[in-house]
Amino acid sequence: MRFSTCDLCDAHEEQLANGSLRVLPPGFHSFGKVNHFAGAARTLKVFEDNALVRSTLETPGENKVLVVDGGGSLRSALVGGNLGALAEKNGWAGVLVYGSVRDTVELQACNVGIFALGSIPRRSARKGVGEKECAVTVAGVIVHPGEWMYADIDGVLISNEKLV
Repeated sequence: MRFSTCDLCDAHEEQLANGSLRVLPPGFHSFGKVNHFAGAARTLKVFEDNALVRSTLETPGENKVLVVDGGGSLRSALVGGNLGALAEKNGWAGVLVYGSVRDTVELQACNVGIFALGSIPRRSARKGVGEKECAVTVAGVIVHPGEWMYADIDGVLISNEKLV
């Protein structure tokens, strides 16, 4: 699936105006080998705890995108090299982390899209606290399970429906 987030915005100005297509604010960086990906969203809401991230990435991804609302925390990583490898192995199109990642050299080798706010070497807790398949807020933008996410080096879009 080839697309450009810039072209999608230009072609869907009406959806941007009515809110059915939303643009995440700047600040997300590409950490995976793939910097251009799209898919239906699966959502998680966690805070400095990546146990649910791991258990979700252990399931078949079916070319979907895992959207992780980590509350924007930059104090510990929610995805590292092992989870990046799991995402690739299990067929996820990508992972968007509203928070931090780690093991960036390992993530760059993973043939999957991984976007996050930044990196930090500290790992997160593993208590399993959080919510699955719920509406999440990523940098002020609400994302519902099943909505479509489009990401490339120019930005990240969330759409109520599949655009391409």
